[in-house]
Amino acid sequence: MNSSMFDERKIDQNYKFRRYLKEHADELELDRQFKMLHEKYFKDFDCSKCRNCCKRLGVSMSEIELDKICKYYNLDKSNLINNVLKEEYGEYIASPCPFLNKDNSCKIEKCLPKSCIEYPYTNKSERLYSLLGVVKNSEVCPVVYKILEELKTIYNFK
Repeated sequence: MNSSMFDERKIDQNYKFRRYLKEHADELELDRQFKMLHEKYFKDFDCSKCRNCCKRLGVSMSEIELDKICKYYNLDKSNLINNVLKEEYGEYIASPCPFLNKDNSCKIEKCLPKSCIEYPYTNKSERLYSLLGVVKNSEVCPVVYKILEELKTIYNFK
């Protein structure tokens, strides 16, 4: 992980770039750019070597997802709820992710919740309206960081 990702000046620049995009970017074009860059960088990126999202953001899942995970992996749902997960706004959450093994592998890889599958959401539409999340995710995910850096170049942002 590049330590410059967490440099305060870079973080401040990313927030300034967010404001710039809010004022200058076309919504549909920005979505197209995000999707193209998402595909470009995730094509060769091995998330299992990083897992910052698991370590720093954790996991979030619905009751239905938790039921599927417990059934598939023969886990005690009550034990997970009482000792590992916290219920918040109808979701079960934990940070860091309790399903991350010491070797960076995922204990529930065959039954991931939607939040894990879709993170960091850079290939989703309406990115113009979720740029705050994108900037925050750039401090966690090296791919989001690269996407923002390339967008700065595309937009000639200094």
